[in-house]
Amino acid sequence: MYGRGQQPGMRIGPPITPPVIKQIMIANALVFLAQQVAPETTLYGSIIPMAFWQFGYLWQPFSYMWLHADFWHIAMNMFMLWMFGSQLALAWGPKRFLRFYLICGVGAGLIIASYPYLMMGVHPEGLTARTLGASGAIYGVLLGYSLTWPDRTIMLIFPPVAFRAIWLIPGLFVMSMMSQGGQNISHIGHLGGVIVGWIYLRRKGHANAIFSLAQLKSRWKRHQMRKKLRAVRYQEFEAQRRDKDQDNDRKYH
Repeated sequence: MYGRGQQPGMRIGPPITPPVIKQIMIANALVFLAQQVAPETTLYGSIIPMAFWQFGYLWQPFSYMWLHADFWHIAMNMFMLWMFGSQLALAWGPKRFLRFYLICGVGAGLIIASYPYLMMGVHPEGLTARTLGASGAIYGVLLGYSLTWPDRTIMLIFPPVAFRAIWLIPGLFVMSMMSQGGQNISHIGHLGGVIVGWIYLRRKGHANAIFSLAQLKSRWKRHQMRKKLRAVRYQEFEAQRRDKDQDNDRKYH
């Protein structure tokens, strides 16, 4: 992974893991172990909209973000936190990063708890649906990363594609919507983390957070210009190669 202003090359993961990232990962791991020992931790800690609004389970928008459904759920979230959160914590400092992480997670939890009441006529079963996981906070971190270093290049292992960090959030939304397990993914939680993170950054004026339609159009135009430039360079390369082949043919014949 590298970006403008960095030394060219490929690097997997951050150069340093800040203490605040380690502490968040350890806290999640300890809670996950507690879930295995005491299953009621999951029962009372997950967000259930009806329990939050009608039965006073007011801790759930905070507790749900430390719970996970299985090993792969926590492994993926912690990997994303380590991969992208480490560099953000180094740039922002531990207090600012932790505040942002918690605000995104809790804010996404409140949106998860409130959304079913707005859609009661369409999906009334959402009132008793259970949601858990750190994804809301993680998506907020991904937003902070992509707005802090929008032109940094990210290379995925699978599928093997490279793209600018500014397209990280849209790309992940598309991938999650297309995944086979998409029905068990809280897209509202992911979107909630992004919305809360964007509002927070916009109000604070941090990380170039003015994410407007004009900015998207400008970046799309630059992308198209780079694409045309690569095509021209490829044509020039092919023309030079054909000229060399013709010169070689003349030498041998």
